[in-house]
Amino acid sequence: MKLSLISAAVLAITATGAFAHATFEKGEAQQGAGYKAVLRVPHGCNGEATLKVRIQIPEGMHSVKPMPKAGWTLETVVGPYAAEYTNHGRKITEGVKEIIWTGELLDAHYDEFVFRGTMSDSFAVGSMVYFPTVQECANGAERWIEIPAEGQDAHDLEGPAPGVKIIEAGHEH
Repeated sequence: MKLSLISAAVLAITATGAFAHATFEKGEAQQGAGYKAVLRVPHGCNGEATLKVRIQIPEGMHSVKPMPKAGWTLETVVGPYAAEYTNHGRKITEGVKEIIWTGELLDAHYDEFVFRGTMSDSFAVGSMVYFPTVQECANGAERWIEIPAEGQDAHDLEGPAPGVKIIEAGHEH
C-alpha cells in the first residue's frame, strides 16, 4: 500500500513538472510532411492571466496556417523564406514567420493554440526543431525561447522552447 501511494505521489509530481512549460501535444513530426501543432499553455505569468501568445515559426516549416480561437484575435507576420520550398507543385518563397493570438487565459486555466504547416525535408531525421514562444501578461512574460546547445538536455533549461523531433516519413509513433 505504501509503495503504491509513493508511486502515485512521484507520478503526480512528474506529471506536474512536465506541464510546467509550454509544450506540443505531439512531440514528433514527419520529415517532408504536414504537421498539426497543438501548443499547450499550462499557466499564466506568476498568477496573472496570459494576454498574448506569440510563436516563431522556424525556417524549414512552410505553408503555415493558424487556427482561429473563439474570443481571441489572430494575426500573422509574413516574410520571405531563406530557401524556396515546393508545396503541391507550387514554388513558395514567403509565408508565416510568427503567429500571435491576443485574448485572455486566466492563470487557473489551461488552453491549446493550434496551427499546421509542412515540415520540409531540410530538417534531418532525428533532429529537434524548436518554436520559440512567448506568453505575454499584464506585468511580465513567460519566455519559452531557450534552445539547447549541442549535447545539452532541454530539461536543464529554465525556459526551453517547445520542440518536435523529426522522424522519417511514414513512421509515425
